Amino acid sequence: MTELLALRGVVEATPDKVADVLLDARPGGRSPLAGTGSARPARGDEFTVTLEGSTITVTLDRGARSIAQQGEWWYRGVTNVEADDRGSLVVHRIFNVAPGHRWAVRFVSRGPLAAAPTAFAKLLGGLGEQLDCAAYPLD
Repeated sequence: MTELLALRGVVEATPDKVADVLLDARPGGRSPLAGTGSARPARGDEFTVTLEGSTITVTLDRGARSIAQQGEWWYRGVTNVEADDRGSLVVHRIFNVAPGHRWAVRFVSRGPLAAAPTAFAKLLGGLGEQLDCAAYPLD
């Protein structure tokens, strides 16, 4: 597994409050990462959803305040919440989990990597809106 990108931002609320919203990621949940449609299985902290025609496996780790989303062949995004003097530090990392085909991953990952900063800013904005507090990306 190779890290391709790391993004960081602050949400000015306690880590437990931020994680409570972030990890409510089942379809219809409060998390900005919540999908639409249905999840399988219906309960538990590991489930699959279909997003834009792809099956995504979502794993929630409540103790680590972390959510991982893994696509069908190369993509794994992990978002976690840590304590920070300003409230919470939210860190989003994108990994290449493909066992080979590095050249292909470089080609297909360009779009998702280019879109990631905007998507991450929207995630932070959604968390800030849910928690009625400031939220912003860091350089």
